[in-house]
Amino acid sequence: MRVTRRAEPDDLAPLMELYLHLNPETPRLDHARAQEIWTDMLSRKGVAVFVSTLEAQIVSTCILATVPNLMRGGRPHALIENVVTHPGYRRQGHGRATIIAALQAAWDESCHHVMLLTGRVHRHLSVSSFYESCGFERDIKIGFIARRPRGDT
Repeated sequence: MRVTRRAEPDDLAPLMELYLHLNPETPRLDHARAQEIWTDMLSRKGVAVFVSTLEAQIVSTCILATVPNLMRGGRPHALIENVVTHPGYRRQGHGRATIIAALQAAWDESCHHVMLLTGRVHRHLSVSSFYESCGFERDIKIGFIARRPRGDT
């Protein structure tokens, strides 16, 4: 049975493994540093990590970051990031469940809108269809990313 919930402190190790399915080449963090970041994430106001589990195994996740805003009548906006579903569990509703949970949390916080960026649309048209089926609209805004200059530490 699928359970969708907010992540808990003991979810760090399975999440780190799950993230490798999105970016297998990502540098691995040592355990102490990962634990430090994880503790900060779970305690930080405006940050929520959602997971979908099947028989206690985490198979999908996403992060919701809510940002205070002086525009839109003071209503915050939010960003969904790090959407990952284990390849063996795709097209079974797990990714949708985490996205819907994150969206509901944003609406519960009176967010004006939620943004999501993905670099996978160009390679996989099904990704675009998936996000649209979750309620996202494309072509409303254009996303830009600035990367840290080389040599900066």
